[in-house]
Amino acid sequence: MQYEYSALPDREHIKWPGGKQLAVIITINLEYWWLTREQKEPLYPGGPASIPFPLPGDIPDYVNWTWREYGQRVGVWRVFKALDSAGIPASCTMNAMMGLERRRVIDAVNERGWELVPHNWAQNDILTNYAHDPQQECDVICRVLDVYEKTVGRPARGWLSSSLRPTAETVNILAENGLSFFCDFLNDDQPYLLRTRSTPLVAIPYSNDINDFNMFARGGMTLDQGLLALKEQFDVLYEEGRESMRLFNFGLHPHVIGQPYRIRALAQFLEYIKDFEGVWFPKREQIADWYLENHASHIRPPDN
Repeated sequence: MQYEYSALPDREHIKWPGGKQLAVIITINLEYWWLTREQKEPLYPGGPASIPFPLPGDIPDYVNWTWREYGQRVGVWRVFKALDSAGIPASCTMNAMMGLERRRVIDAVNERGWELVPHNWAQNDILTNYAHDPQQECDVICRVLDVYEKTVGRPARGWLSSSLRPTAETVNILAENGLSFFCDFLNDDQPYLLRTRSTPLVAIPYSNDINDFNMFARGGMTLDQGLLALKEQFDVLYEEGRESMRLFNFGLHPHVIGQPYRIRALAQFLEYIKDFEGVWFPKREQIADWYLENHASHIRPPDN
């Protein structure tokens, strides 16, 4: 995969459709973990554990598995309620196993008309497991896309890798399978183009800083500290967007933000942002379609 280094001051000023200055994406990661696998090494956790000291991969780790399952059974419905109350849509990512084992959650997203983005087969089966076997990686991605289409009812448009861990071949495989955007990178506040062996992909950057794991689970922020950080991030990007468009992404995990003592941070943040002028709440596929048409007026190709 290749992309051009582009310093922010060297780019052309550009606004989102309708002259909007800030695109806000609330990402709900709908994830499913294998309980066991035929291996002695611990399963990749795909995020912090509730209880440390990992078990061998062939022994069920019920405490951590059920902690994460709380998000599927309870937490996600609390998150949906907060978004519904604010009238703000989410862009949801989904492991293929969520479509097979937790269809109720996927159907609830579809009923709301929200976006769904493929997110690996299982959360603890990361693509770098196949870094030295591109064909096996391609087979896994194709199986994910097949389950996605059968479950969601439409072909996938983009991709977010579990734990943001692609291989050097991932974008090529995605482009060759007709996808148009890729969300694994953390290196910008604006979209940009990725070159592949075939057609370009739009990079729609993610954020690990504005993320419930890093704020609350890993970072240990209080609700009020987290809410202040969210508002600060939003306010700075909103002001910068007056000159040229910016992107704000807030990554959520239902077993983290969906806990009763944390949901207030999400609800109050949504209430804070919902009435700002010049804010767009797009699907990622809308960003990709728009940027493919407008990228040349944003980042000029390098002189050869």
